[in-house]
Amino acid sequence: MNRPRHAFFVLGVLFLDLAPALYAQSPAEAPLTMASSARWGVGDERGNGNTQGFDTRLRCAFHLAQPMAQVYELGRVVSSTMPQNPFGDAPVALEYLATRGIPFTRHAGNGEVFSGGIGSQGTQFDALGHFGFLDAPWPGTTPFPAERVRYYNGFTHAQVKPSADAPLQKLGIDKAVPIVTSAVMLDAVAYRGRRLDAGERVTAADIEGMLRAQGLQYRGILAGDAVFVYTGWGTLWRDPSENPSFTEYYSQGPGLSVDAQEYLAARTVVLVALDNPFTDPVPTPLPPDTLPDLPFSVHHNNLTQHGIHQIQNLVLDELARDHVSLSCAIVLPLRILGGAGSMVRPIAVGTPRR
Repeated sequence: MNRPRHAFFVLGVLFLDLAPALYAQSPAEAPLTMASSARWGVGDERGNGNTQGFDTRLRCAFHLAQPMAQVYELGRVVSSTMPQNPFGDAPVALEYLATRGIPFTRHAGNGEVFSGGIGSQGTQFDALGHFGFLDAPWPGTTPFPAERVRYYNGFTHAQVKPSADAPLQKLGIDKAVPIVTSAVMLDAVAYRGRRLDAGERVTAADIEGMLRAQGLQYRGILAGDAVFVYTGWGTLWRDPSENPSFTEYYSQGPGLSVDAQEYLAARTVVLVALDNPFTDPVPTPLPPDTLPDLPFSVHHNNLTQHGIHQIQNLVLDELARDHVSLSCAIVLPLRILGGAGSMVRPIAVGTPRR
């Protein structure tokens, strides 16, 4: 592409990226998103994945077309010595096999065997079927009443997981759409002037403050955006860890407040991702805005009420270092049949502004 055409292309895509914000309502006046079937229809399994399409790809195109753009790896390297999620399905173990040959050929090959929670360790992507909820608290002294669990869009447990050993029939990771969209990185470390503390909450007011501080107050957050929140908690990730099963990183962490979750849901984001283990703040005692009997209120709202995917354990240090507030995010979870989640290798393509 010659330079004049390239310039017109970039200016055109930039206008398309910014134009929605120029005519949008102010953040305080933005309408609330209608959740579940009221928004995407009865039987929908994609949630806000339905926002992904031509518009989000076009917003990405501006960042991909920049000659100084860089590719940023946002996922953790997977290993047996990385911090292991104590709430995960199983710790990760990797067995590296000896180099093998094929008789009567000059070929040689290498391989390894993976075991562990493929959707609950490392940088992980939550399917909408990862979380469900009951109509009343379970006391823990009786068998768990799985038949009473409800999920996103009103699906019943019988519809989602008809037997204990069945893959998810609805809302599994194999139903998640590829995410190719504009990403907004909110730098809570720069905003606070320090790494966030365990249990510290990023509120809706903080989101608006970070948008202003990063010069994004007019663009705001658009439907279909991915939103990354840099808390600095990821600096506690150590690999190799002295004891991967018991780490400071996984002991607690900062997270989003309920009103921050509601703020992002009102803007129909497709993905919320933090550099922390839980998305929710995990302190003792629970934050005052915690929903009744739902200590992981942000998880509950994102996955079961609004159809918003989540990523935990994102790597945002380099994006924050280079002041890349806007980028193109490409997020492709594995298509595990009926899986509740997936390890994921997200990337961002954006232009450094340091």
